[in-house]
Amino acid sequence: MCGIFGFFAKPDAGFRAGTVADVLKTLALLSESRGRDSSGLVVWNEPDQAMSVLKGAVSISYLLKQKEVTLPLTLAAQRACSVSPGGDARAFAAMGHARLVTNGSQLVDVNNQPVVKDGVIGIHNGIIVNDATLFQRHPEVQRTYEIDTEVMLALVGKYVDAGWDLASSVSKTVLECVGTVSAAMCVTALDQFALVTNNGSLYVLTDDTDVMAFGSERYFLEQMRTSVPALDQGRRMRVRQVAPGTGYVIEIDPFRILPFTMQDPERKAAPNARSAAAFRIHEQSITDGKPQREVVLDTAQIAVQPRAPQEASLLEYNLDRIQTLRRCAHCLLPETFPFIEFDGEGVCNYCTNYQRRNQPKPIEELHELVAPYRSTDGSPDCIIPYSGGRDSTYTLHIAKNILKLNPVAFTYDWGMVTDLARRNIARVCGKLGVENIIVSADIRWKRENIRRNILAWLERPHLGMVPLFMAGDKFFFYYTDQVKKQTGIRLNIWGINPLENTDFKVGFMSVPPDFFKKRIYSLSGKNQMKLLAEVAGTIAANPRYLNRSVWDTLGSYLSRYIAPRRDYYHMFDYFRWDEAELDSLLASEYEWELSVDTKTTWRIGDGTAAFYNYIYYTVAGFSEYDTFRSNQIREGVLSREAADRLATLENRPRYATIKWYTEIVGLDYASTIRRINSIPKLYC
Repeated sequence: MCGIFGFFAKPDAGFRAGTVADVLKTLALLSESRGRDSSGLVVWNEPDQAMSVLKGAVSISYLLKQKEVTLPLTLAAQRACSVSPGGDARAFAAMGHARLVTNGSQLVDVNNQPVVKDGVIGIHNGIIVNDATLFQRHPEVQRTYEIDTEVMLALVGKYVDAGWDLASSVSKTVLECVGTVSAAMCVTALDQFALVTNNGSLYVLTDDTDVMAFGSERYFLEQMRTSVPALDQGRRMRVRQVAPGTGYVIEIDPFRILPFTMQDPERKAAPNARSAAAFRIHEQSITDGKPQREVVLDTAQIAVQPRAPQEASLLEYNLDRIQTLRRCAHCLLPETFPFIEFDGEGVCNYCTNYQRRNQPKPIEELHELVAPYRSTDGSPDCIIPYSGGRDSTYTLHIAKNILKLNPVAFTYDWGMVTDLARRNIARVCGKLGVENIIVSADIRWKRENIRRNILAWLERPHLGMVPLFMAGDKFFFYYTDQVKKQTGIRLNIWGINPLENTDFKVGFMSVPPDFFKKRIYSLSGKNQMKLLAEVAGTIAANPRYLNRSVWDTLGSYLSRYIAPRRDYYHMFDYFRWDEAELDSLLASEYEWELSVDTKTTWRIGDGTAAFYNYIYYTVAGFSEYDTFRSNQIREGVLSREAADRLATLENRPRYATIKWYTEIVGLDYASTIRRINSIPKLYC
């Protein structure tokens, strides 16, 4: 989920000190796109027998400017790969982390990376989802922090102390972990570093003898190589992916780069227990002095907090009143649905004009379609935009296991990807051995944009403006195109559910339904102009919408509707979408985690859905669940009675997730819910 990077160089490798520092700094700044919540560096200082660990709840670009960081980094670079003032050349070893916070608050510095545990220092890209189980399985190692990385370092230290060599210790540990692990670590008493991955989200630039740089993406290393040309001079350097289930040990003295393949050893290697002369670890916290807020919250903890029952009671569930609404005799849509009309038999125009969408083309056509894109050397050949939801998970599964492609899962985290979704992403990518490229927005900035727009909306509520809360996620399309360019991969396959038609969202902006459009999320040019005109009028009536988020919203619109699509296909044009089959796969194959406040698998990774569906259901008497279940009725896969039972359950307010949402964007929960409840209803 995060960005990790580092650089190792043999003594007398022939670099200038500036080149060494430039390599590390360039990789650090490139890695910032994967996380800005916190950051850290560890720099090896051999003459002083010390490891400098510098970290804090600041971005890596801020960290690199601080003298507490620049001084040890400059000194280490000066001593490395050239003759030092004392006449001895030193190896250079440093690694760092740009964090997208998952487990463990960034406000508690021990949770920030690099993580230090019993003489083992590590940086970790990914999530270990069975960390609590591992601590129970190994009671001799004690949990001290919240962060999942801790258990990995504790187990590596345990196995090293028991006599395993570093490669075996790392292998034995990672094979016990469920989730994604792309990591670098150092056991201070061995003068050794290790790199390892179980899903391929790790790349190296190396000549295999004197020099190695590493990063979370190929693009980072290629860009660094271009930016620091002196690194390549006179060397046969190449970028390669560290294959899932493999790694490297970097020995410092004498300097050696040793590849290994993960396997669970049957017996201990030659004893190498850590010596008493271990390197000291100097940790220092870096802060920018600005007020900090939590960037992750656990919905499970929210659900059991003492005030939860009282706060949950504020949420309305007006089922009795809503059930009095006139509804279509065939589907679930009520009379409050935009542009709805009923014929003489009580059937709505959405049913009479419906064209079945869950009618896939022959699978042979998809195999023929992807054939020109397929790699012959096992390199990545397909990008799967991966939100962590059930449909994109199913798409990734099909691409890997049925189409036999070598996909890369791409995730755009704009601040509303829940921790639950991130854990499920880790489960799936770790199980499949699939690289996960992530682009992280400036999450604090995005969440502040959401807060401002909600406050503007609450001042003068308009159901047609609710999608403004979700506008920030549409950059997924823009960044997918950027990742295609960076990786050189042309093919991208999307997992958009053909039954998730939510035309009512623009319907509340007086945009009529287009029953015959090809794609459920597309808008004709005429309807786009209609939508823009209505939005402009609404903003004119409520100038609070004219805040700093305007350009972000405009960019989202352009990304969604204007940006061109190339080599762009939909999995469910060729695979029938089957909810029962999909849910069974998630549970049995990937042990998917469900939300604490709903039984459905849909929309549980999207932090906005519970909030906006509460608005729609409370004010208009229906939500996305009604439209989705109605489409299933029209497709003939659900009876009206079964669909009604499911929607009734799914429309129950999700307190824990709604509370999470208000907290994470900085809204007062109680006043926000009371204001929503006070909006005039579209029903009696």
